[in-house]
Amino acid sequence: MTGEATYALTRSAILRLLGVVYLVAFLIVVRQGDPLIGHDGLLPADRFLAAIAAETGSRASAFAALPTLFWLDASDRALHAVGWTGLVLSAAVVLGATNALLQLALWALYLSVVQVGQIFYGYGWEVQLLETGFLAVFLCPVRSVRPSAAPSPPVVVIWLFRWLIVRIMWGAGLIKLRGDPCWRDLTCLAWHYETQPIPNPLSWWLHARPLWFHRAGAAFNHFVELLAPFFVVGPRRLRSTAGILFVAFQVTLILSGNLSFLNWLTIVPALACFDDASLAWLLPRALRERALSRAAAIGPPSALHRGAAWTFAAVVALLSIAPVLNLLSPHQAMNRSFDPLHLVNTYGAFGSVGRERDEVILEGTSDDAIGPDTEWREYELPCKPGDVARAPCVISPYHLRLDWQMWFAAMASAGSEPWLLHLAAKLLAGDPGVKALLARDPFPDRPPRYVRAELYRYEFTRPGDGSPDWWRRTYVRSYLRPLSLDDPELRRYLERFDLAGNEKGAGKSPAPFPRLDRRGAR
Repeated sequence: MTGEATYALTRSAILRLLGVVYLVAFLIVVRQGDPLIGHDGLLPADRFLAAIAAETGSRASAFAALPTLFWLDASDRALHAVGWTGLVLSAAVVLGATNALLQLALWALYLSVVQVGQIFYGYGWEVQLLETGFLAVFLCPVRSVRPSAAPSPPVVVIWLFRWLIVRIMWGAGLIKLRGDPCWRDLTCLAWHYETQPIPNPLSWWLHARPLWFHRAGAAFNHFVELLAPFFVVGPRRLRSTAGILFVAFQVTLILSGNLSFLNWLTIVPALACFDDASLAWLLPRALRERALSRAAAIGPPSALHRGAAWTFAAVVALLSIAPVLNLLSPHQAMNRSFDPLHLVNTYGAFGSVGRERDEVILEGTSDDAIGPDTEWREYELPCKPGDVARAPCVISPYHLRLDWQMWFAAMASAGSEPWLLHLAAKLLAGDPGVKALLARDPFPDRPPRYVRAELYRYEFTRPGDGSPDWWRRTYVRSYLRPLSLDDPELRRYLERFDLAGNEKGAGKSPAPFPRLDRRGAR
C-alpha cells in the first residue's frame, strides 16, 4: 500500500484494548471498593476527604488540590454508582461504541476513584491509565459513537501516544540503571521471579533457570527500555520494529508474573507505533484488503478536531518539562505526578529488586488466654504466598489490592501501616467486608479472640528436588503481637488515624504491650 499512512485500525486497537483495561479497573472498584475505601473500609474515603477539607480550609480549595466527584457525595452508594457506571461504559468501548465524551466520562470516573484510593491506589499504573485515558479523548469523534466510521484521528494524537510509550520505557530503564547494581551486572532476574509481588506458576520455573538465562533477560530488558525508544522517531519500518519489541516485552512480563493490568495498559500506547498497513498483517487475507480500503476511504479529521488536538499537544509539551527533568535527574523518582489531573507523569518499575521474600502471615485463635499451647490458625489471601503447597495463581490483568499491600507490609513495621492494624481489628470483629477479600477464613462462624501476625521467609522449591510443595518457608520473627478487639493500645492507635468506631464486639484483653510490633512504629 502506498500513500500517506492511515490510523483507523490503530485507533480501533488502542480504544478496544484501553476498554479492556478500564473494564478490569472498574471491576476491581465494584468488587473491592467497599472493603478497601468504603465507609466501613480499611481506609474510608469519606474520612480521607474530610481530613483534606479540614487541612485546606474549604471544600473549594480541597477540590482544587484533589479533584474528584466524591466531593459531591462520598457515600458507598456513590462509590457503587461510579464503579458500575464505569463498568458499563467500559464494556461499550470493548464492543466498539465510544466517543470523546464517553472517554472523558471514563477518565473522570477513574480519576475520582484514584484520588480517594489512598495507599490502595498508589501504584504507577493508576496515573498511567489516567494519562492514557485522557489522550484517548482526542482519538474519538464527539457526536458519533462509531469511531470505526468516523474521520481519521489527528496524527498529532498518535505522536502523543508515542511520546507516552517513550517516557514509560525510558523511565523504567533509567531507574534500573540508577538504582539496583544488579541491573548493571545483569543479575537482577536471578531474584526477581521469586521476590516480585505476586508470582505465577511460570515464575517458579523461570526462577530455576541458569544465570546466563537471567543475564540474557536483563540485557533484553535494557535494550527494549533504553534503546528501542529511539526507533520511534525513525522511519516506518524501524518504528514498527520498536512497536514489536515493546509489545513482545510486555507479553513476556504478563507471562512471568501478576503485575495487575500494568503490562496490558503499556501495550496501548505501544500500538501507536503501527499504522493501519502494519496492523492489517494480523488480519486474515480476506479481511486485510477490505480493512485497508475502508481505512483509506475515511476522511481527514475536521478542523475543529485538529485544533483541539494541537492545543492539547501544546499543553502536553508544557507539562512534559517536569517529567523530562526528572528523567535526566540523578535523583529520578518513579511514578510521580506533576499536576492534580495526572495528565503527564513520569514512570518506572523495579528500580530495585529484593533478594529475599518475607511474608506477613495473619493468624487467629479462639483461645481465651495466650500461652505455649495456644492453637493459631492462618488466614489465607487469594494469591499472596501462604500455604506452601498451594500453587501460585494466574490473575493478571486483575489486581488484588490487599494481596499487594501485604507484600509491601513485609518491608515495613506493623505500626507504620494503619490499614494493617485496622485489618486486624476487622478480623477480630468478623467484618464481612474484609472477609470477602480472603481466600480462606479459619473462623467462618465466630470471630477469633486474638489476632497476630508472624513473619516468614519464603523461597521457591526447585524442579526436580523431590518436594511436592511450591514454596518452603522459615520462621523469621513476630511481626505483630497478639491483639484483642478491646486492646486499649489498638484502640488508641486506630483513633489516632481516625479509623476507630466501625468494629463490633468486645472482650477481655491482655495487658497491653508497650509496642504494637517488635520494632515499633516508624
